[in-house]
Amino acid sequence: MGTQTKTIRDQILVGDCIRLMQDLAPASIDLVFADPPYNLQLGGELFRPNNTRVNGVEEAWDHFVDFRAYDTFTRDWLTACKRLLKPNGSLWVIGTYHNIFRLGTVLQDLGFWVLNDIVWRKTNPMPNFRGTRFTNAHETLIWAARSREAKPTFNYEAMKRLNDDLQMRSDWLLPICNGPERLKTTDGQKAHPTQKPEALLYRVLLSSTRPGDLVLDPFFGTGTTGAAARRLDRRFIGIERDPTYAEIAQHRIAAVTGPADPALLDTTGKRQAPRIPFGWVVERGLLPPGSVLQDFARRFSARVRADGTLISDNVHGPHRGSIHQVGAAVQGAPSCNGWTFWHYEPRAGMLVPIEQLRQQLRGELH
Repeated sequence: MGTQTKTIRDQILVGDCIRLMQDLAPASIDLVFADPPYNLQLGGELFRPNNTRVNGVEEAWDHFVDFRAYDTFTRDWLTACKRLLKPNGSLWVIGTYHNIFRLGTVLQDLGFWVLNDIVWRKTNPMPNFRGTRFTNAHETLIWAARSREAKPTFNYEAMKRLNDDLQMRSDWLLPICNGPERLKTTDGQKAHPTQKPEALLYRVLLSSTRPGDLVLDPFFGTGTTGAAARRLDRRFIGIERDPTYAEIAQHRIAAVTGPADPALLDTTGKRQAPRIPFGWVVERGLLPPGSVLQDFARRFSARVRADGTLISDNVHGPHRGSIHQVGAAVQGAPSCNGWTFWHYEPRAGMLVPIEQLRQQLRGELH
């Protein structure tokens, strides 16, 4: 009990996930991604219009006696995950209409705090061959914090940049795992019936972890979480009870090339960056008292005071205050980001935003 989690990073543990999670150190995991059995409750065989058989999820691991047995299993593995999560950790779980509502109920009963439900819209879903229902074209992911008080990682700006500078929405349009990405056995069959596309895990990990974070996947399957973690310089622990799946995952992840330059994976946004008061710029001598600041169009100017405030004698002035207060006052505006509004002149004719000086100081803190 209580094995030091750091000693088994980037490894796949083979066995029952609930038992093996008991051997990991509490509060050691930054993020859990779980793709548990769906408990599909399907009856009979399914055939396409051309009379070929559809290979669905028929493995023993997806069969439960009844809903009560599935709920007990769900409660047990989620309880184990909660013990392992750091106070500000979070958990993602994915499912279909067969199980996602039961998963959500247990999550809330255990005190997890639901942050979002994400709809993964499949660009190429399997048709409803019987024509008795709507085509099931999506799966649902629940993103939940360990508790209501937790402050989980969310790389908002990275998600926005990934989406062409538009806020990332809660409906994600991605194809199912197909083509060369779909792992096959030596006889050409699917290696795993519910293999997820790596793009899905890439987005999950990019959104809610940082480089070096430790991700646990208690239903590791053929290792999609591990492959995405390796590409993004995250650490992982995979738990898989089927030795064949574990072996496939091991070979798959070993073939993944990690980042050549880890600095390229730093997605720290403005909200997460350390706060730098303008006074630090002054006391460091980067802009000594008396320095003149101007807006980019040179309409307004202000002088830097020894305490890091500004003084301006423009047409709307005189004004004294912070870089933000004086920037707003000279424009007659309700607010202003002084870091981007005010510029200094390191050499004649060259205006540079003082934001560059803030970034310089932030770089020195790392």
